[in-house]
Amino acid sequence: MPIMRSGRAAVLVPAVALSAFTLVAAARPQSKTADARLDRALEQLVAVNGGPPGIAVVVQRDQDTQFHTAGVADVASIKVTRIDDHNRLASVSKAFSGAAALAQVSKGVLSLDDTIGKWLPQLPAQWAPVTLAQLLGHTSGISDYTESKAFVDAFLASLLVAPPPVYLLSYAAADLRFTPGSRYEYSNSDNIIVGLMVEAATGRTYESTLKRDVFGPLKLRRTSLPASAKMPRPFIHGYDIDPALPPDDVSEIAAPGWAWASGGMVSTPGDANLFVRGYASGATIDAATRARQLSFRRGRSDPPGPGTNSAGLAIFEYRTSCGTVYGHTGNIFGYTEFVAASPDGTRSTSVSVNAQVTPSMNKRLFPKLRQIFKLAVCAALA
Repeated sequence: MPIMRSGRAAVLVPAVALSAFTLVAAARPQSKTADARLDRALEQLVAVNGGPPGIAVVVQRDQDTQFHTAGVADVASIKVTRIDDHNRLASVSKAFSGAAALAQVSKGVLSLDDTIGKWLPQLPAQWAPVTLAQLLGHTSGISDYTESKAFVDAFLASLLVAPPPVYLLSYAAADLRFTPGSRYEYSNSDNIIVGLMVEAATGRTYESTLKRDVFGPLKLRRTSLPASAKMPRPFIHGYDIDPALPPDDVSEIAAPGWAWASGGMVSTPGDANLFVRGYASGATIDAATRARQLSFRRGRSDPPGPGTNSAGLAIFEYRTSCGTVYGHTGNIFGYTEFVAASPDGTRSTSVSVNAQVTPSMNKRLFPKLRQIFKLAVCAALA
């Protein structure tokens, strides 16, 4: 979800701080080598002119958890990021809406073949045949509401007060872009509809379903979908970065309701890592649903994850030279996030950056960040 500079300035961090904490046990020698490579890459990223003020990476191998940081969480206080500091998950939120929806499929409350027309007949008639599976797999053909000029105008006119989630879909075109199921095209509209289908099928708010069927089973205690732009304390400050200007704090610039089930989640590096371990291993769904979820086709997350990307149902497969993991990426004003885990959930990583770094917004910096995604995966699988 793109955002313009807010025009507010923050104090530029005068130096790079680097730390790595061993939270459980000493790593094996080969793991230590992988961790050291990761540390060097983090230090180099935040040292780049116009680079993010900070980056934090959780690497967990079975019960051995390593927490790596470079730079700072707040350029004003020069505070180093902690594993329980809050940050915005951006489009990793789509994995949460997938978890909520697939939990209902496992319970028989929803079916992957259920259509928009069945549960949300008030939406455009052209969308009626689109299935839940097509929404989760980004093959719906429904345009991305965030790319509408009308949406951008409305967003900038009311940053701190978002409309009801269903109203976000009024910014998406009624006509489909292609025949549903015929091709992959990433769209924020898809997961807004998924959240609304979960509400219609359960008779509960999406937020309450997340708490009951995702946060509870996975023991996520510092994860939420807030209504307010105010971040839970303590938090990692998110910045708009420009080599010619000081970092611009955009942490609380907009209400998360503008992204809702598509990108509004707030969590911590520790909770994000805990989530992906359960999500990638199918801990909250049955075997039949997991088999459908892990049917992959060509498609990239946004921003691209490491290695070769393939899209499943609200999950991506990343094939790297170190091995294959499942996960998701995300970016939103002030933040970029990556989470991934081995198929059995025993090896995992979460990468949290306090700046929005994507191929379109920062072509120079993104290859360095994508390499860090790969190094984090390699460290997890070492």
